[in-house]
Amino acid sequence: MGIRTLGILRACAAAIVGFSAPALAQSASPSWLDPSILDEARKEGSVTVYSTTNEEEGLPLWKIFEDATGVKVNFVRASDSQILARVLIENRAGQRSWDLMQTANVNKVPPEFLAQLDLSEGKALFPDAIAADKRWYGVYSNYNAPAYNTKFVKAEDLPKTYEDFVKHKEWAGKVAIDATDDAWTTGILMHYGEEKGAQLLKDIIAAVQPTPINGHLAVARAVGSGEYWIALNNYVNLTVNVKLNGGTTDFWTMDPVVLFFGQVGVAKLAPHPKAALLAANFSISREAQTFLATFGRLPTRSDVTTNPPDVLDTIKTRKIETVLLNTEEDRRRIRQFNDLFKPR
Repeated sequence: MGIRTLGILRACAAAIVGFSAPALAQSASPSWLDPSILDEARKEGSVTVYSTTNEEEGLPLWKIFEDATGVKVNFVRASDSQILARVLIENRAGQRSWDLMQTANVNKVPPEFLAQLDLSEGKALFPDAIAADKRWYGVYSNYNAPAYNTKFVKAEDLPKTYEDFVKHKEWAGKVAIDATDDAWTTGILMHYGEEKGAQLLKDIIAAVQPTPINGHLAVARAVGSGEYWIALNNYVNLTVNVKLNGGTTDFWTMDPVVLFFGQVGVAKLAPHPKAALLAANFSISREAQTFLATFGRLPTRSDVTTNPPDVLDTIKTRKIETVLLNTEEDRRRIRQFNDLFKPR
């Protein structure tokens, strides 16, 4: 993992439709910018962000923060598992290397490694998007739902329930799923019950023979291009992102819709604590979430409009199962997913 500074993308934020980084930076007093700690944050000089957000989104996003505060951002991008492993190793060694962690795995970090935060922007978040102990806050919502290629599958032929997948043996070999989709699997088992849910998944696998693919974005692109006709499950925002970029794809919803959050947390041993506090508050602000919505990310705030505006309409009518697993639970669910889906 290498550190990327934001100078290489100084024009990126302004290039996003409907967004202007300079305009945001010139705002007299952004709601997230606490003037009482700004001077101290500037004296600290920089903040190091460990993130799973792709660089096309992450670099211009943090350029907005740089412009508003004068604090340099060192952006380190890697996978969830890589960042979690690095954070655990560094903290156990007593190293003070990172300030901010923004992944879907912050809730799996031992709580003693994370600072408890009372972020002012947290007042605007959905209640489920804040940890009970305030060690993480939700930056975006990851809703899970199946997707399809609109050229090869008609909307009227889509399953109405997960049980209906068993009736579509003609899709065998045309169905994909991410190779690490244990959170969705957990939500299915929570909704149906362990025994019934496990049997349902076995029946679906026998009928449509889903192919595990590495990466949710790769699944979205494969369905959008027609390489596969159906995603048994995927992140709604990625399906929307591929659709916004011309892919012939869309999602549909059934009970349950599994939800987890992209989260932000601050290191208890943060080398730049004031800058980290400002950065965490920025990451959950209306400005930041509105920017991320231009890429199809789904907010954790009610005052941010989704892109397209109707994305959440059908999701809100469904049973939502929120999945938050600790490290031990996650390992068990990964083994369970592999037992079910990985080819022998």
